[in-house]
Amino acid sequence: MKKIIFEREKCIGCGSCASLCPSFWELSNDGKATLKESVEKEDNFFIKEVESAECNTNASENCPVQCIKVEE
Repeated sequence: MKKIIFEREKCIGCGSCASLCPSFWELSNDGKATLKESVEKEDNFFIKEVESAECNTNASENCPVQCIKVEE
């Protein structure tokens, strides 16, 4: 299993994650990204466990503020 970890407070809403990986990411009404079907573990930290990172590695690498991490 892999974990996608999203620190939403750091998000600037550039939309690169939603463009590169729309099956996992979308922009919310407040202009920040949302990791679909994730669980908030701490204040503004969202986690989603997946079998395969798929396009999330690309989203993580292209995030200008590095608020997306993919862990083994």
